[in-house]
Amino acid sequence: MSKVASPGTMTDSAPHKPADFSDADLTGRRLGDYHLLRRLGRGGMADVYLAEQESLGRKVAFKVLKSHLAADPSYVRRFQQEAQAAAALVHANIVQIHEVGCLAGIHFMVQEYVEGQNLKQLLDRQGTLDAPAAVSVMRQVAAALHKAAQERIIHRDIKPENIMLARSGEVKVADFGLARVEREGQAANLTQVGVTMGTPLYMSPEQLEGRPVDVRSDLYSFGVTCYQMLAGRPPFEGDSPLSIAVQHLNKDSPRLEDQRRDLPGGLCRIVHKLMAKRSEDRYQTAVDLLKDLKSLNVPGLDETWAAADDGWTASELAAHTAARSAVTEQLAAVMQREAAVAGRRGVGPLLASLLASFLLGGLLAWVCRLPPLLAVSEQELPSVERKATVRDQYLLAAEIATEEAWKSVAREFPPEANEQNQYYALRAQQRLAELYLQNDDLDQALRCYEHLAGAETADPQFCAVGLSGQANVYILRDEHSLAHQKLAAFVQLLDRLPAEVRQVILTELHPRLRPELERLRRDLNAAPASRPATGSRPTPATRIDP
Repeated sequence: MSKVASPGTMTDSAPHKPADFSDADLTGRRLGDYHLLRRLGRGGMADVYLAEQESLGRKVAFKVLKSHLAADPSYVRRFQQEAQAAAALVHANIVQIHEVGCLAGIHFMVQEYVEGQNLKQLLDRQGTLDAPAAVSVMRQVAAALHKAAQERIIHRDIKPENIMLARSGEVKVADFGLARVEREGQAANLTQVGVTMGTPLYMSPEQLEGRPVDVRSDLYSFGVTCYQMLAGRPPFEGDSPLSIAVQHLNKDSPRLEDQRRDLPGGLCRIVHKLMAKRSEDRYQTAVDLLKDLKSLNVPGLDETWAAADDGWTASELAAHTAARSAVTEQLAAVMQREAAVAGRRGVGPLLASLLASFLLGGLLAWVCRLPPLLAVSEQELPSVERKATVRDQYLLAAEIATEEAWKSVAREFPPEANEQNQYYALRAQQRLAELYLQNDDLDQALRCYEHLAGAETADPQFCAVGLSGQANVYILRDEHSLAHQKLAAFVQLLDRLPAEVRQVILTELHPRLRPELERLRRDLNAAPASRPATGSRPTPATRIDP
């Protein structure tokens, strides 16, 4: 029998010690540019908070390394490695890393905040996915793995918990804490020699045996994930990590066709090929997987993707996969149905409100994210108290996150009084627009975005937010001509935006706008003389008044 690493070395866990819950709750603290609003969850290595990045006015996930691990240099290095690995991967289907650092002795990582749930949570509640929704997950994760492979990064811990599902139907791969990064022929790997890292339920045979791994190992783990997504259970189960590992090495998985007779045979064959014991018998690249997924006859596959020329390059195929499609819309519908069912189970007012919010908006991503939804109605809320400064009024509004709270910023601190008041009033207007979007009030959202993009707004960042926001609203209304008009005006501002702000807004554009965005940017690059000079105010044609 093949050699397997000892069971105690197979799971990614902190050094053996009693559960440590002594780390103080940092809710309410300010660390540098971040105001920590509430704790989202606790893990073996880190606590995660919802935070406000004050300079950009956006919600982020603020990940804090546990204090007893922060004293161990190897865990600090691994924490930093996760950030460095993921930071190289700018892609719509990968959770983005914004910053890693240490303040007041607290090691932290700031990453994209994804409102939604992970695939494990969805499967725990729903059991399985139907073929169209599963293909949407498979396409988007494959696109993410292709991007990682381009950067010579191997995830090594692909599993349902690390696949995030947004209510828009977008899928994002998270947690590169075990990633192996290869640079110039050398592998940067913080795992000790001979120690097998990962989760045994999903590990490839070569990973279990401690042999060298490449992207084909990630594809095996993803195949196990896909099997569970379609069959409702992993292909191999057992009483111990060792018993599971032995099955991965020596036992064939039960036929997926026997578990789900409603699935297309081609889809079942794809999953089993992903799980081939020998790496040379699997898909050799994520693009090979994408090509087979493209050939499936699954209802809902958008015609552009399914009928694409087989001569597409790997980058073209993976990039087009990231765009929203009819299949992605079906996954969004699954998320929305699950949100409604979970809300009826009486899981508590706050969680029910969060899940019900999945029904109200067509988008997850906007330039800055609000707390999920209100737990009580506006009529039940007391009036918003006045704070001593406009900044504190804004932070109070961020904590309450109601229409009245956001309006209180401009009401209590008139924007015409000074530049600081105007700045926070515009930020509050931006967040109010997002709240209206979450409540499916597109008319009110559009008015807010028109104000931000109006000629009286001197800051190009707010103007860009206003134009991109209008484009997002119009595309939700299927008013494509108006959406493209606003998008064209937005593109003219790109060179005037700081790089980080530009990347945030581009990432958060509605996926259906991305093909037009790329066309506009190509046209702009082809005619550099037509660009407005950097540092100049937008012309009336650039900043379109309502």
